[in-house]
Amino acid sequence: MLVLHSLRRRCSFRCWAALVFALSFVAAPAWSAAPIAFDDAVRLAVERAPALQARRSQTEAAREDAARAAALPDPRLTLGLTNVPVTGTDAFDLHADDMTMKQVGVMQEFPAWAKRQARRAVADRMIEQTQALTLVERLAVRQAAAQAWIALWTAQREVEALQAQREQSALAISIAKARLAGGTGTAADALAAQSAALELDNRIDAAEADVAAARATLARWLGIEPEELTIIGASPDLTVLSIDESSLLTSVARQGPLLAWQSRESVAEAAVAAAVAETRPDWSVSAMYGQRERTSGGMPRSDMLSIEFSIGLPLLTRNRQDRGVAARRAELDAVAAEHEDARRMQVEAVRRGLAEWHGLKRQIARKEQQALPLAHDRSQVALAAYRGGGSLQPWLDARRDELELHIEHARHLGELGRVWSALAYLLDDEETQP
Repeated sequence: MLVLHSLRRRCSFRCWAALVFALSFVAAPAWSAAPIAFDDAVRLAVERAPALQARRSQTEAAREDAARAAALPDPRLTLGLTNVPVTGTDAFDLHADDMTMKQVGVMQEFPAWAKRQARRAVADRMIEQTQALTLVERLAVRQAAAQAWIALWTAQREVEALQAQREQSALAISIAKARLAGGTGTAADALAAQSAALELDNRIDAAEADVAAARATLARWLGIEPEELTIIGASPDLTVLSIDESSLLTSVARQGPLLAWQSRESVAEAAVAAAVAETRPDWSVSAMYGQRERTSGGMPRSDMLSIEFSIGLPLLTRNRQDRGVAARRAELDAVAAEHEDARRMQVEAVRRGLAEWHGLKRQIARKEQQALPLAHDRSQVALAAYRGGGSLQPWLDARRDELELHIEHARHLGELGRVWSALAYLLDDEETQP
């Protein structure tokens, strides 16, 4: 009975384990295929970005290097024979000379304290630099993921807008065929209406290709297969920034492209200090124990102990250490100049981005409020006129213009999303992020 009860318990456990495994296997694709909203896409991109993991590993490596930067060098073990005669009748006789001995010793070098501290300072600045680069990478990932999501959303809107035109194309073909059958239309009009429908299909195919490309880009940032990716929800308000324009121009030093420059200058300054410390002398101490062989008559000889101190003499610094200091100072000046150049470039980029953002906003608003409704009404009026016995050409012209306007509107929306993302994710402060 106990064995039967134990078997039942084991069977029950295995059944539950199999059920949990099956559910997890089934649920995993459903989770990965769940629609992803804009904020979730940006968050997941940061969590899954290999580049950020690489930056974190680099920071950890810099910390490990800093922990040993000021450490003393490893001691040295020395072994040898000294004062061995090599000429005369006693050549290579270890017992002939009183000074012949076997030696074992240890030596420890002590670099100047200023040098060790300078090396530690350089290593600490390298940690700060890797941390700054991690923050730069994080902002870049957020910006790229936001642009990819908006690009996919925009491409899908373009497909929907073009597909909505199929009803009017089908109606125009129907009217053309009816007029041809009634003797009031021409075969040329019927063929032209069908050609317009084919052109619309071509435009839709091109837009769907853009959707596939945008989906592949976003899937890259999320680390999933494009076939599993769908998005949900509306795009963020691309006409509003979470930080005012004046603050964008005054916070240039804290923006992503410039975050690493301060740490680069700090590394260059620490390198100058390390070069100056090279003028400080190093010293070392060694202890040597020498064992002498017995005499040829078997009499013991006393062993020897030697202690030695040495110190470096940086006397000719003009052509050595001083040149190193000058080189590091020149590098510091170069970094400072490059920093200023990068600051000016970033100010220009922000101003250009704001100007482009305002221009795109005005164009998109004009299209959505005036141009697109007018183009739609023009197509409807032209089609109604054709149904009433008018010419087909005005509808073909209006139709072509409306399609071009929809495509241009989608392109402008994508550009607006790109510019908006570039401006919205310049700062890492969470309160300034959308």
